[in-house]
Amino acid sequence: QVHLVEYGGGLVQAGGSLRLSCAASGSIFTINAMGWYRQAPGKQRELVANIREGGSKNYVDSVKGRFTIFRDNANLYLQMNSLKPEDTAVYYCHAEYTRIYSDRNEVTDYWGQGTQVTVSS
Repeated sequence: QVHLVEYGGGLVQAGGSLRLSCAASGSIFTINAMGWYRQAPGKQRELVANIREGGSKNYVDSVKGRFTIFRDNANLYLQMNSLKPEDTAVYYCHAEYTRIYSDRNEVTDYWGQGTQVTVSS
């Protein structure tokens, strides 16, 4: 079992910066990938960025060049620069554990409680 707690959300003006943090506890040795998702009102939850075993990183196109994801052992961070009003959302920390069997893979997802990011114009 993995427990995730996010920190660092808040209100910022457009063009400003925020850093989100996620502290993981529990069976963190089982984590294959960690990432940040966000959900704006009336919209589906979307992947913002993730980092997988080996260090490969992925970003949604809308944040490339502005957001940076990085991990330090049990902690995950999202540095958000040049924030825009459309970045306003609840941001969720996510961790994934994939158990590989001979005939299938089983994926377990863990989620934090979410932290609100509001960017004013």
